[in-house]
Amino acid sequence: MSLLSAKSPRETVAFSAQRFPDNEALHIPLQACAHYSHEPVSLTYRELDRAINEATTLWQGTGIAGRVALVCENRAEFLIHWLALNALGLSVIPINHEMPDQEIPYYLEHGEAVAVCTLAKHLKRFTDICGSNELDIPVVSCDSISSLNLGKPIKQPAPNADAECALLYTSGSTGKPKGCILSNDYFLEQGHWYRAQGGHIELRDGRERLLTPLPLSHMNAMSVSTMAMFSTGGCLIQLDRFHPATWWQTVRDSEATALHYLGVLPAILLALPESDSDDFSGQIRFGFGAGVNPAHHERFEQRFGFPLVEAWAMTECGAGGAIIASHEPRHVGTCCFGRPGEPIEWQLVDENKKPVAKGMPGELRVRARGPNPKKGYFSGYLKNPEATEEAWLDGWLNTGDVVQELPDGNLIFVDRRKNIIRRSGENISALEVEAAVSDHQDIQMAVATAVPDELRGDEVALCVILKADTVDPKTTAESIQAHVLEKLAYFKAPAWVIFSSSLPVTASNKPKRADVKTLALKAIEEERAIDLRHLKKRTKSV
Repeated sequence: MSLLSAKSPRETVAFSAQRFPDNEALHIPLQACAHYSHEPVSLTYRELDRAINEATTLWQGTGIAGRVALVCENRAEFLIHWLALNALGLSVIPINHEMPDQEIPYYLEHGEAVAVCTLAKHLKRFTDICGSNELDIPVVSCDSISSLNLGKPIKQPAPNADAECALLYTSGSTGKPKGCILSNDYFLEQGHWYRAQGGHIELRDGRERLLTPLPLSHMNAMSVSTMAMFSTGGCLIQLDRFHPATWWQTVRDSEATALHYLGVLPAILLALPESDSDDFSGQIRFGFGAGVNPAHHERFEQRFGFPLVEAWAMTECGAGGAIIASHEPRHVGTCCFGRPGEPIEWQLVDENKKPVAKGMPGELRVRARGPNPKKGYFSGYLKNPEATEEAWLDGWLNTGDVVQELPDGNLIFVDRRKNIIRRSGENISALEVEAAVSDHQDIQMAVATAVPDELRGDEVALCVILKADTVDPKTTAESIQAHVLEKLAYFKAPAWVIFSSSLPVTASNKPKRADVKTLALKAIEEERAIDLRHLKKRTKSV
């Protein structure tokens, strides 16, 4: 077997297990696993390969056929059971355990999950969720898979690069999250793309140790960082989440050589007290991420001693359209994310999908160069051919992101044309937030919009028309936020609430979103908005 002959993520791990059997494949530092382990979690490629084989045998015996929802947090169990199911030609639906109970049934039902595999501590909760929503979906813990009986044992099929590997949900402009179908080839291309970049993010076979605090239920951690390490015999250092107070000590203790980040991380780290040990130039070779505040970029690199290499991608484009500023000039501090590579065809267009003049901002459209323009991209939205066709209008993936080309061919990010609020790397649909508050007893109309936030990129602002005047605006605003928190994940709740007697709408009574955003920004500037940011808190692990 060679790396290029691998047809699935599972085969990629098997290849590295042959080549680097004693290399550490997965490392979970004690700071990230102390709540369930007395020591760091560590698996060599030989040990990971063996664990996957054992789990594959267990799943074979269940007679499983269909998608399996994984609720395994950022633990070894996620990788083991994902790759075991992958070996059987089956797809997984990663589920974030921090989502409220009311939000989860949609993913299970829409994704047609045939089983839920979870950590033992979540077993009762997910059993109750399925039962109370009349979902006939068996729930098993990672250590009770053999109790599942769905039919005769299944045979292990030959690996197929075109087979579905995962169903990842991403918020869009149509309210409910859309299920992106991702093939084995999608994941393989992520590894090929990362290894081909060179420059600041050059990967050294068998030597890199990549640390990420990002959730395995998202495309970045599940496909980019895993495939970068698994295809090169490197070590994936997986945190449970971002812990600012212990971050740099974890970096040192884990002997990380590279980091993955989102825009909020550099801002928080820069706010920490300065130390004589801030210089990591002798250890960390690069940070790979997106959304660093332009005002923080150069200061971060000077203080901590390594480059933050900005990239652009979306779940739908995978590696097929990914762009990264891995070579100089990077134009630090300008929101530059690099020059598109040779495998990518791209263009910038106006609202009528006509190419804009060079140097003018326009919507970025991308596709793979060559006979297969969708090579490395998602396979479509589940049960939504209309949205898939719209995304691929005119044979291009229409990203909705407004971008500008610099004279030297590098691209800088300008704004988002589509109705998405991107908070700390999370894509939040404004329509989903609006739907969550639509039945609040005091609300006549509500429109959600993005407002800038120094730490998190965007924050959620909610502009509201009340049915009647309120005598206590702050209490009413807190009630509206609490109403959202009962239905949606904490990061989707409004951080600002603006009460208004009217909101700008079109002749057909649809909100003029650009005008609503202006209204929200003005209200915040004039201190007429109610600030609820301090109440948006991550809930403790269930």
